[in-house]
Amino acid sequence: MTTRPLPPAPEPLPRPVTDAHTHLLSTQEFSGLAVADALAAARAVNVTRLVEVGVDVASSRAAVALSETHPEVVANIAIHPNDAARLGVNLAGALAELEPLAAHPGVRGIGETGLDYFRTTDAAGRALQRESFTWHIRLAQRTGATLVIHDRDAHDDVLAVLDEAGVPERVVMHCFSGDAAFAAECVARGAWLSFPGTLTFKPNEALREAARAVPADRLLVETDAPYLTPMPFRGKPNSSYLLPLTVAFLAGVRGLGLGDCCDLVNDNAAAAFGGGWGA
Repeated sequence: MTTRPLPPAPEPLPRPVTDAHTHLLSTQEFSGLAVADALAAARAVNVTRLVEVGVDVASSRAAVALSETHPEVVANIAIHPNDAARLGVNLAGALAELEPLAAHPGVRGIGETGLDYFRTTDAAGRALQRESFTWHIRLAQRTGATLVIHDRDAHDDVLAVLDEAGVPERVVMHCFSGDAAFAAECVARGAWLSFPGTLTFKPNEALREAARAVPADRLLVETDAPYLTPMPFRGKPNSSYLLPLTVAFLAGVRGLGLGDCCDLVNDNAAAAFGGGWGA
């Protein structure tokens, strides 16, 4: 793969924040930015903790390994919904390989799991996604880890599966993409809502309305790097060091001082994933 150059670093944040959802290894593949360099760049702008997210067995194992060597990183493990659909009859075997990783002390989250009706359009694939989603929900219930949900064009069914399987103690809606009404439904189930760089995109006023409506203690920020790079760098590769752009934008949306917004989302990340890691 040809790597693509990354944008320049923004001004550092005045206080530490947590990137609640990132993919360091994919960022390295997309941009050539080595993990150690990505973490150093993040620290330089006061992004001091990161949640590294697996999307299949291999990347989940890699996320766990990163949590062992980098104290500012904790891991999420999962089979991504679109990967679940592609696995077909091999899904059960992949889930069986994934499960033992949940006992590792570096694992704080189960996910990203959920439903993606944008990329998976066939009935058989969507059925596999629901099967996988339910399995992940039950693993989160058994282990006490945070359930991290991927929801793309599937709001109603995500809530239906969650309600049927039972809502775990802690739930994060990764890359929240709904409006204020859907945000209220998620909050009613105890979820944190994690906002990426899409919050800064001009057409997304409904998303900004949701960000204004969410209770302060339910707000998180993330990069989902290397994807969803905030303005003014939309379309370029993302990395955790660009999170300050989204934090500053969220502060404006909420009418908060930048330092207060940093404290808010950082405290919320500790509540969502547990404290005691990183700075």
